[in-house]
Amino acid sequence: MDDQTALAEDATVCASPLRRRLWLALGYAAVGLGIAGTVLPLLPTTPFLLLAAGAFAKSSPALRDRLYRDPRFGPLLRDWQSEGAIPRKAKAAALIGMSVSWAIVALTASRPLVPILAGTCMAAVAVYIVTRPSPSRPAPQEAATDGTAVEDANVSALRNEA
Repeated sequence: MDDQTALAEDATVCASPLRRRLWLALGYAAVGLGIAGTVLPLLPTTPFLLLAAGAFAKSSPALRDRLYRDPRFGPLLRDWQSEGAIPRKAKAAALIGMSVSWAIVALTASRPLVPILAGTCMAAVAVYIVTRPSPSRPAPQEAATDGTAVEDANVSALRNEA
């Protein structure tokens, strides 16, 4: 792994085989929920992947490293770990998803208190999301104007896998 993808060793692997299996099961369950969250508007993705990374850190550092090297989710997880940052596109997607979800709740709820409570919770989450910083480094796609930086990043990632 190069400096960009280096991971901090923030947890030690459990010595107990039973605990290790439980952490591993939690990690797989969280990855499953995170993947489901990519297509279901009411289910978040990143919190489950963060939970999976933490569970894998205690059960299988190799799986944790694989999750952090994933081309789709790895940059989000590394940005959150290093800076507590959320990319602008992810913020926009989260806010749009919450808005659509609230509209569905408001239109289908039989009691007026339901959209009020849901809206209050979603507004609090939206404020939290908006107040998180954006990553200090641009994404490879944004940095490249001619596509060479993206190609170099992909080649570098493939070399690290070998």
